Amino acid sequence: MQNKILPPENKSSKLTRRDFIATASTAFMVPTIVPSSVFGANAPSNRINIAQIGCGNQSRADLPGMLRLEDAQVVAVCDVNKASGGYARKEHFLGRDPAQKKVNEHYAKKARSGKYQGCDAYSDFRDVLAREDIDAVMITLPDHWHALATVKACEAGKDVYCQKPMSLTVHDGQQMIKAVRKHNRILQTGSQYRSNKLVRRMCELVRNGRIGEVKRVVSIINSSGAGPGPGWKEMPVPAGFDYNMWLGPAPMAPYHSDRCFYRFRFHLDYSGGQVTNTGAHSTDIIQWALDMDGTGPVEFENQPGVVWPPKGHLYTTAMKTDFRARYANGIEFICRTQDPGFGARIEGTEGWVQFSVNNMREVEASSDAIKNSVITADEIHLPVSENHYQNFIDSVKSRKDPIEPVEAGHSTASICHLGNIAMRLKRKLKWDPEKEQFIGDDEANQMLQRPYRAPWQI
Repeated sequence: MQNKILPPENKSSKLTRRDFIATASTAFMVPTIVPSSVFGANAPSNRINIAQIGCGNQSRADLPGMLRLEDAQVVAVCDVNKASGGYARKEHFLGRDPAQKKVNEHYAKKARSGKYQGCDAYSDFRDVLAREDIDAVMITLPDHWHALATVKACEAGKDVYCQKPMSLTVHDGQQMIKAVRKHNRILQTGSQYRSNKLVRRMCELVRNGRIGEVKRVVSIINSSGAGPGPGWKEMPVPAGFDYNMWLGPAPMAPYHSDRCFYRFRFHLDYSGGQVTNTGAHSTDIIQWALDMDGTGPVEFENQPGVVWPPKGHLYTTAMKTDFRARYANGIEFICRTQDPGFGARIEGTEGWVQFSVNNMREVEASSDAIKNSVITADEIHLPVSENHYQNFIDSVKSRKDPIEPVEAGHSTASICHLGNIAMRLKRKLKWDPEKEQFIGDDEANQMLQRPYRAPWQI
């Protein structure tokens, strides 16, 4: 049975191209094709047309990253926020209008005339998906939107670059896999450290036995705060911000500036805290090193170091994380808060290796012999990607899976979700990675899926 997504009542569930043109013809009065001189050897016929869906904090990296590619063109941006501050830093002023301006200015610098107005801006992602000239979308939305936007994009025949964590729940991830494979789409998970040469080097050291038999892995993540305290009050919704659409499938809740934009990730209704933020990166590195894509641990258990926001505070995700897991082969997995920065440490019988964002110069190791070890031609070599965005575009062209396909993104995100569930329930949980179900725990299994606010469905 085909996955069904129902939009709000004031929108049709599927826009045809004819309907879309009839209702938005003014959006196409400007040229949407960059002259071939902009792309040099990359002729327009070989160009991949991209739309950026979500113009908030992460788009500050994703949008310029895609604009720099010679064989891709950003033709549309979309966000429910017209333009405002309130993001990760006070100096950030983001939204669909600033994003549109950035794109047009970028291509104007390459145009002979010095002018370009070919990037369209939308407030509803379904209007983007209705355009037949768009080949792929970059989904840089809050986590609770990832599954809905991805499934709808696949149904519309678009390839997808979806930011990490790939999903909000295990069930959402399952639906994303079904949609990608059913519609023969490409999905790249935005876990960009798989395109980092230091991470690849560390994982190859592990894969080729330089630290001996792996015994323990540690996913090191950041801490977070508690947000506004007891007595916080609802705020008026800013002009130009469609808050109801921002909430989408999430429960209705009073607006507060610390609920949206960057700080959405500290609310369980929209994300999983640092476990699914920096933890999605460090856990993904571990999964790659252990060759565990498509599977995961069989046991999860909360640990004493977990710290939750005090009662009455706005945020609902763990301020400090501490959970333990175990793979079927006996390898112990630890996820814990250790400021500053984040990273992944892998310990074996003959030493350890570690990647840390605080040291982007080299792979740290227990000895120089491990650190300087040469991986020979006949040993295991992992796929090489020096640019996560280019890797996605290359996959769109070749129709071969990218370096972080949907199944890999799902297994990494699932570990994060399961760890959060163990911490919330405060007990040991047995997990079947094949069936993707907790063993003998109905309460835990009910937490694998979240109800969607009507009329949204997946």
